[in-house]
Amino acid sequence: MKILFAGTPDFAVLPLQKIIERGFDVVGVVTQADKPQGRKGTLTPPPVKVFALEKGIPVFQPAKIKEEISTLQSFNADVMVTCAYGQILTQAVLDCFPKGVWNIHAGLLPFYRGASPIQSCIVNGEKETGVSIMQTQLGLDCGDILCVDKTEITPTETYGELSARLSAIGADLIVKSLEIIEKGGYTLEKQAEEGVRIVRKINKEQGKIDFTKSAKEIVDLVRGMNPAPLAYTQLGDVKINVYLAEKAVLTEEEKALAENAKCGEVLTDKVKRGLLVKCGDGAVKLLQVQAAGGKVMGGGDFLNGRKAQKGQVFYAE
Repeated sequence: MKILFAGTPDFAVLPLQKIIERGFDVVGVVTQADKPQGRKGTLTPPPVKVFALEKGIPVFQPAKIKEEISTLQSFNADVMVTCAYGQILTQAVLDCFPKGVWNIHAGLLPFYRGASPIQSCIVNGEKETGVSIMQTQLGLDCGDILCVDKTEITPTETYGELSARLSAIGADLIVKSLEIIEKGGYTLEKQAEEGVRIVRKINKEQGKIDFTKSAKEIVDLVRGMNPAPLAYTQLGDVKINVYLAEKAVLTEEEKALAENAKCGEVLTDKVKRGLLVKCGDGAVKLLQVQAAGGKVMGGGDFLNGRKAQKGQVFYAE
């Protein structure tokens, strides 16, 4: 069975690798264009392109895939597998593949359709997620389901950590799915119409910390924004990125201070206690922070360097 693989970021590399290792004939890889990165704007290829070229697989980078039907047909592939590719597929594209187009979706469907299923489920405090293998249809992640693998989200897991784990789960699941597709005779499950949630691409503004919220909500936001685009707050005129946080367990003295403190206020200058900040239901401890232009450091070190002091208030513009 000949496969055309469409994917772009790191998340898609392991699924492609597993498909190749299983012995499927990957006749080509479709990926997004090289993009400028860093301060110098160096033109950088997508991770999937780098991996494909290392394996000697032809790479195709169309500006608009819907306008490249003849090129897609020239691969003579039976199946297309998509994984975080980044372009919408038209019916003409879907019709190029006699055994269908199959998507590795990093979420449980019909929940968390759209561009940010991993980040959104963490930010929303979900305890479970998974990977769905879906036959692509016109519409946003609305196709019928072939296979699902569920997994628990650990209380401290970040977006980066969960993404890596779901990539591995998706890699194993797509290999299993392709074996089923190759044999034929499979049954698909239609998505439920209830509980559909569309999640858009996460933007930097959504990383703004609101200290009137509960410690759990703040911690979940921080986890869901790490490693990018990062949760952040403001101290004076300095932007502070927050990489890790946890719900603070306060002493009796700190509880008394918190009762009269403003949300966002630093509760103590004791370095060993760390960077404790008043929030909606007590306090949150900022474990790893970074002042704009500075290095990432522990909350205690941030206090020790007097970059934050007791009584100062974090806020977000």
